[in-house]
Amino acid sequence: MDYLEYNDSSKEERGSMILGRLKLTNSQVIFKSSKTGKVETITGSDVESITWHRMAGEWALRVMTASGHMYRFGGFNESDYEKLGKFFDKQYGLELKTRDNSLRGWNWGTAAFDGAVLGFDVKKSERAFEVPLMNVSHCTTAKNEVTLEFHHNDDAPNSLMEMRFHIPTIDGVDPVASFMEQVLDKASIIQATGDAIATFKELQCLTPRGRYDIKIFPTFIQLHGKTFDYKIPITSVLRLFQLPHKDSRQMFFVMSLDPPIKQGQTRYHFLILLFNKEEEMSLDLGLSERELKEKYDGKLQTTMSGPVNEVLAKVMRVLVQRKITIPDPSFCSQKDVPVITCSYRASAGLLYPLDRGFMYVHKPPIHIRFEEILSINFARSGGSTRSFDFEVETKSGFVHTFSSIEKEEYSKLFDFVSKKNLRVKNRGTEGEKRSKQRVDDDLIDSDVEAEPDAYLQRVREEGRIRTQGGDDSDESDESFNPGRESDDVAEEFDSNASGSDSDESDAEGGGHHKKPKKEKPKEKPKKAKKEKKEKSTKKKKEGKDENRPKRPMSAYFLWFNDNRENIKKKHPGISMTDMAKKAGELWKEMKDKTKWDQKAAEAKKAYEKEMEEYNAGNFTAKPKTSKSKSDSSPTKSNSKKIKSKEYISDSDSSSDDSGSDSADKKKKSKSKSKDTKKEDKKVDKKADKKKSKKEESDVEMDSKEEESAESTPASDADSD
Repeated sequence: MDYLEYNDSSKEERGSMILGRLKLTNSQVIFKSSKTGKVETITGSDVESITWHRMAGEWALRVMTASGHMYRFGGFNESDYEKLGKFFDKQYGLELKTRDNSLRGWNWGTAAFDGAVLGFDVKKSERAFEVPLMNVSHCTTAKNEVTLEFHHNDDAPNSLMEMRFHIPTIDGVDPVASFMEQVLDKASIIQATGDAIATFKELQCLTPRGRYDIKIFPTFIQLHGKTFDYKIPITSVLRLFQLPHKDSRQMFFVMSLDPPIKQGQTRYHFLILLFNKEEEMSLDLGLSERELKEKYDGKLQTTMSGPVNEVLAKVMRVLVQRKITIPDPSFCSQKDVPVITCSYRASAGLLYPLDRGFMYVHKPPIHIRFEEILSINFARSGGSTRSFDFEVETKSGFVHTFSSIEKEEYSKLFDFVSKKNLRVKNRGTEGEKRSKQRVDDDLIDSDVEAEPDAYLQRVREEGRIRTQGGDDSDESDESFNPGRESDDVAEEFDSNASGSDSDESDAEGGGHHKKPKKEKPKEKPKKAKKEKKEKSTKKKKEGKDENRPKRPMSAYFLWFNDNRENIKKKHPGISMTDMAKKAGELWKEMKDKTKWDQKAAEAKKAYEKEMEEYNAGNFTAKPKTSKSKSDSSPTKSNSKKIKSKEYISDSDSSSDDSGSDSADKKKKSKSKSKDTKKEDKKVDKKADKKKSKKEESDVEMDSKEEESAESTPASDADSD
C-alpha cells in the first residue's frame, strides 16, 4: 500500500488535540486541520524516529524529526499497530517502537532534553510526561528552582500555565543555568534583538483599531501603537489576503492568525490594514545582498518602491512563504467590482467571493472555506422584494447570514455558487431540513443543476406584476395578502348597501320585485371568493340528497377494512399514517388478489343497479329529511337576504306556513298587531346602522324570523 489515510485523526497543538485528516504517503506525512484548514507537511527524509504509545482512550504516534521537533497524532485503534508498523518499515525503513507511560505518580526523576522536547522520566524506560519547548513563553530561575510559563490556549478547556522544577546542586556545580539555557534555546520566546528587516509607520489598522508602526523581523512582526503593542510570530500567520475596496480607491490587506493576538479578553483572529492606492513609498531593507540571496533566494531587493500595500504584500509573502489570496476573477458584481455590499449582524460590510471560499470584511472578519460549507440558502430579506439574504451553513451546524444584498446581485452570486459546485438548498432539491451533522466533502456538490430556481422565478413574477400594475412599492407581494378576504367582504357589503336603498324604497311602495335585484349582486362576489368557500358549498349541495347510492370501494379498501385489526395487533400503537403505509406495502407484496377483485366487481354491479333505480326516480323521500330541508330552507333564504342588509317584511317570513301569499297580505293590511309594528321599527333602525359581520347578522335575523313566524299564525287564527 502506497499510502494510509485517517479522516478522524487529531494532532497535538499547544496542549490540546485538534481534529483533522492525516495522510501517510511514501514521501511525506500530511495533516490538515478541520478548524483552520492549515496543512502541515513532514517530509519522509526528515523523520528520525516513530513511537507508538498509549493516550487517554486511544493510541497515538509520536514522530520526531531531525531538527528536533516533535509531532503527536492521535485517534488510532490498537488494531492499527500492525498495519502502521509494516507501512513505516516498507516506506521509511524505520521501526515502529513502543513505549510505556509511567503510572507511579512520582514527582522525582530525570529531566531529559530531546531536541525541542523536555521529558521527565521516572525510570529509564518509563516517561511520566513531556513538554514541547515551543509552548514555553517565559523562563525564570530562583536559587535551585526553574519556572516555566506556557502560552495560553483558548481552544483547550484546561491549559497548563506554569511548571516548576527543583534542581539540586551536585558536587558544587549549579545546573540551573545550563537548564535555563537549553530551555531558552528552543522556547518560543519573542525577543526583539537586532534590526528590523522593514518598518512601516502610521498604518491604519481596522482590527485592532488604531494606527500602528509595523516592524518586521525575521521571526515575528511587531505592532507598536499609542496604547498597545503586539508581537505576532511569523509561524502564526496562516493566510494573506489582498482585497480591493468597493470604491476602487482603497485596498484591504488581511492576515489570518492562529493563535490570535490577545488584548484582555478580546481575541483578534485577523489583522486588517487599510491602504490608499495612491500612497507610495520607497523602502530600504535592513539586509545585505548576500543575506537576501542565501535566505530569500533573491526574491527581495535591498530597495523596494511602489504603492505601500504592494510593498508590504511582497515582503510578507516572502517571509511567511504563503501566497496572497485575491478575489476570484470570474466573479464581477452588478457594479463591475469583485465585491458584494451586505450586512452581518446589523453591521455593514463587504463580502468577497474567493477561489476557495468567502471572505467578509470587516466587523467581524469572517473567512469561510468551501470545504467546510454544508449548504447555501437564498432567502428573502425581511419581507422586502428589493434585497435578499445569503445564508451559509457550515458542517459544524453554524449558519452565517449575510443580509440586505441588492436583488440585482442575485444572478451573479447564484452563477458563482453553481460554478463552484456548492450545494444550494432552495433549488428544488431540498425536500426537508437535513440534520446538522458532519458529512464527507463529496456531499457538498449539488448534483441537480438543471432544477428550476424557485426564488428567481418568484422575483421575476413579482417584477412582471409590478410593471403591469405600475406600482414600484415594496408592498406588491402576492405571496402574503392578509387583507384580501376582508377587502372582498367590504366590496360585497358596499355593493349591497348601495342597492339596499333602492330596495327599501320599493318595499315601502309595497312592490315585491326586489328578489331578482338581491340575486344579481350576489353572483359577482361569489366568483371572487376563495376555493375553500366553493368547496364548502359543493359539499353542502352534494349532502342534500342522502338517498343517493354510495360508490363502491375498491379491492384494496375492502381488503384493508378486513385486515385493519390484524395490522393493529401485529403493530401495537401504530399511527394512522404508518398503518396506511404498512397496508400499502402488504398489498403490493400480496400475489393472489382474485378474492378481493371479485368482491369489488360484485359491489360495482350492485352500485350500477342502484344508480339505475335512482335515475329512474323509483325512490320516495323520507318525511324526516323533507322536514329538515324545509326547516333549513328559510334560514338559507334569510342568509341570502342578510348579506345585502335589505328590508325584511312579515310576508317573507310567513309565506312558507300560510296557504297563499295574497290572502295573508290582505289580512295584514287590514289589521296589524302591536308586535309587528315593533318589529318594523327594529328593522328600520338596524337598516340605518353600519354593516356588521355576516355571522352576527345571521343570528339576529334568525331570531326575528322566529318571532314573526310565531305571531303570524296567531293573527290568522283570530281572523278565521
